[in-house]
Formats: sequence, structure tokens, C-alpha cells
Amino acid sequence: MDRMISPEPSNEDLSFEKSLRPQYLSQYIGQEKVKHELAIYIEAAKKREESLDHVLLYGPPGLGKTTMAMVIANEMAVNIRTTSGPAIEKPGDLVALLNELEPGDVLFIDEIHRLPRVAEEMLYSAMEDFFVDIMVGQGPTAHPVHFPLPPFTLIGATTRAGMLSAPLRDRFGIVSHMEYYLDSELTEIVQRSAEVFSTVIQEQGAIEIARRSRGTPRIANRLLKRVRDFAQVQHDGSITKSVADQALDVLQVDHEGLDYIDQKLLRTMIELYHGGPVGLTTIAVNIGEETETVEDMYEPFLIQKGFIQRTARGRVATELAYRHFGYQQENE
Repeated sequence: MDRMISPEPSNEDLSFEKSLRPQYLSQYIGQEKVKHELAIYIEAAKKREESLDHVLLYGPPGLGKTTMAMVIANEMAVNIRTTSGPAIEKPGDLVALLNELEPGDVLFIDEIHRLPRVAEEMLYSAMEDFFVDIMVGQGPTAHPVHFPLPPFTLIGATTRAGMLSAPLRDRFGIVSHMEYYLDSELTEIVQRSAEVFSTVIQEQGAIEIARRSRGTPRIANRLLKRVRDFAQVQHDGSITKSVADQALDVLQVDHEGLDYIDQKLLRTMIELYHGGPVGLTTIAVNIGEETETVEDMYEPFLIQKGFIQRTARGRVATELAYRHFGYQQENE
């Protein structure tokens, strides 16, 4: 069974998000602190007729980092070129992208923490002094060629800011943390998405979808699509709170936004390890997932919601986790 509340995008998600994507900061719902600061930096750059300083967007997946990059380009009235760290395999790939930029343009690199080291080092001079030195020829005839670049803005996005090298991180003048969304913001996003797709949704239905969306717009939109299916096939097409409840229960997404994998993880910690502390690798083995997947995809939300705590000795299930499943803590 595919994980309904995975924040990683599917092909269906990407096409869906493209149709919903805001074009300007005024249309972007949520991330108020990030928007407020970017609005100032963008206005200042435009007044000076300069390119915007390089921007690093970091935070959990599904929060709109790619959308924010496109909004920044629209606000600056420039073109944007998009790629990802894994897609740049050698320095020549990066040079080809940089060569296509016009003055002021935006180069967006998603998953920038996965950029090959040799390409990353080439970025240093490109970001700082707008040039790259490339080697032409082979063997004794090889020689460097100085390749000037127009002023441009690099926007990097990452879910793992800690994996960025210090030299690369220090070259970003603007560093913005994308945070989980409030339920009220997600409710507004769900209502807007339903309107775009000509789906009738009652406010309480939108609220119910929002509260189970793990603070993530991508998940909210995905759940909306599936609830819409239930509403159209088993009801009159309108999404009410009752319809949303029934559909989301079938999808095994509970009232706190936990799905069957989250529940398995927490129950494993409580039932097999008395709530912990238990090591991350042990948890991953028990639920049949990679350690990195547990750390990047499941833990952040469970920690943010207060179900898990990290300690020096391992992960610990909190009192809230015990209450959620109706368990009695042994020390009580």
C-alpha cells in the first residue's frame, strides 16, 4: 500500500500542484515570516536594479520550496531555470545551465545537498564573483579558460540543510526556513484547491482534511483528491465533515494525521521497547524502512507533534503517544 501522507511528490502531485501554483507573494498562502523578509529583499534589489542575493530554502518536503522559487522569479520579473542536485553529474552539466542565464535570471537547484562535490566547488566562484574556470583539452595541452557569467540568483532548496558544506552554505546571502503550516492556512489551501477543481466543499470538511494533513500543503491536496473521489462515487459530490471523516478513515489517516506507518512506529516503541529509549536503526528494522527514511520522512512530524523525543540514548515515546493509543505508562 502506498503511503497516502508521504510528503514526497508523485507524478500526479506534480501536475496537480502546477495547476494550483501561486504566481506572486500576495497569492502564496502561509510562510508569513519568509514572505515578509523576501518581499523586503526583492523590493530592495529591484530599486538598486541588481540581481537578488542567493537564496537557500530549507525545511521538510512538501512545504512549497519549489513554488517559492518560482514566485521569487516572478516577483523579480526574470526567467527561471530549474534542475536538481542529482541531475548535475559533472561540471559540464552545470556550465551548460549557467551559460543559458541572462542577467538577473534565477537558477533553481532542488536537493542541492546532493550536488556532486566537483560541481559544488565550481559554484563557489560562480556565486561569489560570477565566473567559472573550466579546463579545455586533455593531457599536456589542457589549459584553464576563464568564463564570465552574468549576475544571477541561485536558489537552492534542501530538506537536509545540515548536509550542506560550510563553504556553500556561507555563500547564500538569504537563508529561509520553511515551516509546517497551521491548520487554518491548510484549510484555506484546501478551499482554494477545491474551487480550482470545481468541487463543492463545506468549511468543516476542509478543516477536517487540513487537520489530518501533517502541516503540509502537498499532503492536503493529495487527501483532497482522494476525498473528492469518495464524495463523487458514494455521496452527492459535496465534501462535508462526515464525508471527509469516512474517506480519511478508509485511507487510515487518523485525526492527528498519523497513518498506518506512524502508528506502527509508535506502537512498536511502546509495545516492544516500553516507550524507549530505542535506537533509530532498531526502529527502522522493526517497521521495514530505511534509517534515512525514518529520520527524514516520519520523525520530523512526530517530534513536532510531541509524540517522540530525541535523547542522547535514543528515541522516546512521550506521554501524548501513550494517550493517543490508550496505553498506560508503566511508571504511572
